Amino acid sequence: MTIKQMREIKEKRGYSYSQLSEYTGVPAITLQKIFSGKTKSPRIATLNAIEKVLGGAEEQFQGKAFEYGKSGYSTGDDHGNILREEEPVFGNPDGIKYGNPRKRQGEFTLDDYYALPDEQRVELIDGVFYDMSAPRVVHQDISYVIHSAIADYIKKNKGKCKAFSAPVDVQIDCDDKTMVQPDVLVICDREKIKGFGIYGAPDFLVEILSKSTRKKDMTIKLTKYSEAGVREYWIVDPHKRMLIIYNFMEEDFMPVMMPLKGEAPVAIYDGKLKISLDEIAASIDEFGE
Repeated sequence: MTIKQMREIKEKRGYSYSQLSEYTGVPAITLQKIFSGKTKSPRIATLNAIEKVLGGAEEQFQGKAFEYGKSGYSTGDDHGNILREEEPVFGNPDGIKYGNPRKRQGEFTLDDYYALPDEQRVELIDGVFYDMSAPRVVHQDISYVIHSAIADYIKKNKGKCKAFSAPVDVQIDCDDKTMVQPDVLVICDREKIKGFGIYGAPDFLVEILSKSTRKKDMTIKLTKYSEAGVREYWIVDPHKRMLIIYNFMEEDFMPVMMPLKGEAPVAIYDGKLKISLDEIAASIDEFGE
């Protein structure tokens, strides 16, 4: 099957890059580069994984076709083992416990999201529900360090933007299939701030990785945020003690990886705002990963 044929089937079935990533196991950013033509010679294993999904019967396909090998920045542990987040909680066969039992993953909407009990924390991405466990203390402390630094900067400089920290609902695609809750966000267009949360793409987002969210934050959300119009995306990895920065304002953005030492400039403020990475490292030292 040629890449052109794959692209035609993908468009016919209405798969987003995030959905196809879930079905194949290939990172969404890799899929985007293949279908856009940026990657001229994709790996055979990658193409086989895509073809297995797109070449099969849509209603019969279940599970991932491919366990993507680690390359570059690993999503595994120090021993090379892939750290997978749990399957989406709405993927159980009968769907009774969560949502509409007549629906399957990829079909859920905001009506199903709002029908959940208040204590049930989930994110809805392209019609798929993902369970969100309660954040650890270190997670909350890192969020506080980043949020307070941004909020203080905005207040000191009498800025128009507004900083928020989770849980805040973000209807990032302005549709009924996706609702996310980033750890920290900055909104500069006050018209996007609604009573329920945020309607549209924030300017700046931060996700703090955990074992259960690592893959989602580094693949599915990366593509979702870049396509939605987010200007800058930070990923804090307490386990690796690294900060990964994506500046989507650059035409050919590449991740910038920094150890948690010194300071990191915030691009949406032209580097005038700097976040202390030493404080984040101190949080990890005090509260663990």
